[in-house]
Amino acid sequence: MPLPFLTADRTFEAAAESALPYDDRERWRRPYRPGPWRVGMAALALLLASFVLFAAVAIALTGSVSVAGAVLGAALVVIAGALRLLRVGVWVSGRGLRQVGFLATRTVPWARVVSVRTVQQPVRWLGLPRTVQGQALALVRADRPAEETSPLLTTHTLDFLGRPAAFDRAADVVEAWAAEYERG
Repeated sequence: MPLPFLTADRTFEAAAESALPYDDRERWRRPYRPGPWRVGMAALALLLASFVLFAAVAIALTGSVSVAGAVLGAALVVIAGALRLLRVGVWVSGRGLRQVGFLATRTVPWARVVSVRTVQQPVRWLGLPRTVQGQALALVRADRPAEETSPLLTTHTLDFLGRPAAFDRAADVVEAWAAEYERG
């Protein structure tokens, strides 16, 4: 007997039916769950940070407080990087569409969004320079030429690598948000 409230992969319809009446449309939300690759990378970074924190304590106990402070600072940078890695992705709200990167965040109000559509194109594999054939969720903006689309999501990112059904669900949800706010 499956327990749907405990599983990470509920059906798209079940998730849509469970919308709460007090659901705040102005709150920024990610329309999909972070993928296992993203969570795994963040977990490994946090594991590394725990070892670095242990090293900072050992160094502080041996008497070199200034070096322990530097090692503690390095551990805090690794922790902040892991937490930022978990925030990376596409977020939506009633105000617009936000693409959170590791170092920068871009927000596009719905008034500037012409369309959001799924296209077949070469996509970057795990953000590296190597490209492979895949699908991308392309954003066409009113303030840029139609040929200049920016991919929001691709099938080969840390969130969707090896999970085409999850990409399809996420693309459908973002397209639905764009269609809803396109009507006004």
